[in-house]
Amino acid sequence: MGSLPELFPIQPWSQHPGPAVSCSSPHGLPESLTAQKGFLTEDECVAMQHRIGEIVAEMDVPLHCRTEFSTQEDEQLRNQGSTEYFLSSGDKIRFFFEKGVFDKKGNFLVPPEKSINKIGHALHAHDPVFRGVTHSPKVQALVRSVGLQMPVVVQSMYIFKQPHFGGEVSPHQDATFLYTEPLGRVLGVWIAMEDALLENGCLWFIPGSHTRGVSRRMIRAPAGTSFLGSEPAWDNNLFVPLPVRRGGLVLIHGEVVHKSEQNLSNLSRQAYTFHLMEAAAGTVWSPENWLQPTTELPFPPLYV
Repeated sequence: MGSLPELFPIQPWSQHPGPAVSCSSPHGLPESLTAQKGFLTEDECVAMQHRIGEIVAEMDVPLHCRTEFSTQEDEQLRNQGSTEYFLSSGDKIRFFFEKGVFDKKGNFLVPPEKSINKIGHALHAHDPVFRGVTHSPKVQALVRSVGLQMPVVVQSMYIFKQPHFGGEVSPHQDATFLYTEPLGRVLGVWIAMEDALLENGCLWFIPGSHTRGVSRRMIRAPAGTSFLGSEPAWDNNLFVPLPVRRGGLVLIHGEVVHKSEQNLSNLSRQAYTFHLMEAAAGTVWSPENWLQPTTELPFPPLYV
């Protein structure tokens, strides 16, 4: 497999200022996480932030659809796993909110633009700015260089990590929610719209954790959504921080354990992220995943 230009295995990233090195796994995915400085220019980040501001300004979410997003298991099942607004969002652009931003009637307690946790899960399909970035020649070249032959885009999200109360993301593996057979076929692409630093909730990960399989799965069934297995009590000392400057890109192996802390700083930490599945060589997308392709939006090929 070819190596990524100016990409470094992260152990941690800040200690690898040298030349590019090979970062391929047996499945063609990068080992754990890899990062590239300045993947997007400042102007490109500004354009994406401007567009997301327009989308937020047009936001109109009915009271009964206002869902607080959480990564805590019991709250996930209650807030996301049991709500049609979330479960049917795979082919739509929808809004999910931070905890504590609504009163008992669902009215905003903070300015609406400061209340959003994330927008998902089909910006890549329905918005021309985000579609253009997702399918850009440099994204395609990057993904080709790690050996993906038939990648399809399964979801996209714009994450706000609001200042002062931006919610933590608890330790998890993306394959818990985006499961394939065989494993090792999901790759996250995470791009910093703003500096992601220790103080405002940068990514943390456990090096080598992508080799240990998947500890739990989120299962969607007619009787309801549940988790199969459980997330281990990870030792915090195993996690390595990954600060990334604006425009930097991180590739996240689908089985690497990663997290981010609550943002208590005065600075937001916005990011655009999307997930790819290698559809070649008999990959099967689990029919039990919460997210499914639809007639209106089959998973689009990245290479178009």
